[in-house]
Amino acid sequence: MASLLPFSLLKPTTICKASSTAAPPAALVESLNDQFARKGINFLESTDTSTNISSPIVELSVRNGSSLKLQLSNAHVTSYKPKVYWKDDGFEEVLYTLPLSKGGIGLVLNDVTQPVTTTKKPDPFRRSEPAAAAAAKGSLLAGAEWSVRDVDSDSFDAVQVELSCTSGSLEITYVVSLYPESMASAVLVKNNGNKAIGLTSAILSHIQFKKRSGSGIQGLQGCSYCSHPPLSSPFEIVSPAEAMKAEDPGMFSFSSESPSKLGEWTTQEVPITILKNKLSRVYTAPPSERSKKFYRTTPSKYETVDQGRELVFRVIRMGYDDILVSSPGSLSEKYGRDYFICTGPASILVPVTVNPGEEWRGAQVIEHDNLT
Repeated sequence: MASLLPFSLLKPTTICKASSTAAPPAALVESLNDQFARKGINFLESTDTSTNISSPIVELSVRNGSSLKLQLSNAHVTSYKPKVYWKDDGFEEVLYTLPLSKGGIGLVLNDVTQPVTTTKKPDPFRRSEPAAAAAAKGSLLAGAEWSVRDVDSDSFDAVQVELSCTSGSLEITYVVSLYPESMASAVLVKNNGNKAIGLTSAILSHIQFKKRSGSGIQGLQGCSYCSHPPLSSPFEIVSPAEAMKAEDPGMFSFSSESPSKLGEWTTQEVPITILKNKLSRVYTAPPSERSKKFYRTTPSKYETVDQGRELVFRVIRMGYDDILVSSPGSLSEKYGRDYFICTGPASILVPVTVNPGEEWRGAQVIEHDNLT
């Protein structure tokens, strides 16, 4: 696997803000190409078919024809199409993406810092804040204005784009890289404030499968897991509440694994988990075990198996403690003929603490060796 290109950490080029309040998309695309375009890095204008709204994207490509598309306004990877067969047109879309920026690969970053308690008595006449508004307040990326900070390349076999934004005292950098047989997305959070920040985070990928019955993951045998909803995200297709609703597996459906209750810990017994039915799990070491001197951690990598297309993709986590795996079951039928799952590295059960002046990094790599 090719190594990640290093973060350049230059000052942001703020003239290239990718926000709705900046220059019109066509003018912004022209400015971005003047500043950053090079071989394998091309800025374009893309129109959402459901809203007819245009926004700037960047398309990355490497010598073997593998390509990736990144929407700049929300740091959303909408397409990853690597070369997986030796024939000339041997490219396959990995991601499941819908209009309105749903699916694909999305960064989730939430502030879960405990509020400072006071002795002030509550006002009995004040209306309580709606749960949805309270949850939205914790998202560090809600309304974020992403800027193109830098680009980099290594010949024609490695290209990357670096985005940045700020949220309160936090400086957030997001780097998306493409290689001939892999792609990577990495986040860096720097706390420039004077108070520690608690974060939950994930890089969630919606992986496409040809058939529902031929979808699975392998590489997590022996791992501890519990039923848990995915983190809420603007990119979600299936909401956390929908992901946890029970589903009738059907009269003729057989599984070697029985579903677990929310918060109940189980050990993965089988080498391959079939993702035909609805489930939502977090694979990780139980928080109660982490205080021990020795405990078993989750593997740094696992594989998605698409029997319909005979393709395997390896998902690698860096900096994150958890692995989220969520499949929609029959609910997928309302979104199209193809099947999909939501998966990726995460820090959900135990938040990450970023102290003043410190940095935290997390990353995901999706790689394959289908050409060998």
